[in-house]
Amino acid sequence: MINPFNDEYFMKQALNEANIAFEANEIPIGVVIVAKQQIIARSHNRTEQLNDVTAHAEIQAITAASEYLGSKYLKECTMYTTLEPCHMCAGALYWTQIDKIVFAARNERRKESNLSSKIYHPRTLVVNGLLAEESSQLLKSFFAKQRG
Repeated sequence: MINPFNDEYFMKQALNEANIAFEANEIPIGVVIVAKQQIIARSHNRTEQLNDVTAHAEIQAITAASEYLGSKYLKECTMYTTLEPCHMCAGALYWTQIDKIVFAARNERRKESNLSSKIYHPRTLVVNGLLAEESSQLLKSFFAKQRG
């Protein structure tokens, strides 16, 4: 029997969140955090809605997952995000000690990826490229729409 709750399934859930952000005129980045094959947090960018530069999807999801677990640590959790986390979000993820981060698209505007640095916790597994094309297309569509 094939487990329907695999990395691709959860990344599609993150893409659903990114689409919600797109419709809300936010940069379309979506995140879900999973523990024991169950989504415990989901979010999308809310920087415009909340008028808060720190209201990135990852930060919103970390807060929700921590509240759900009753812990500041996200051990035995996986974050699925549609774009490689920025330095702020990667730094926050370091402190959560999250087990795994799966991101879709790399941030093409950043010259150096976080993958080449030691910004993530040493025990955090980082996987990239899952549904990268879908995520990239959504971002490109958003910025094309913004340019009008």
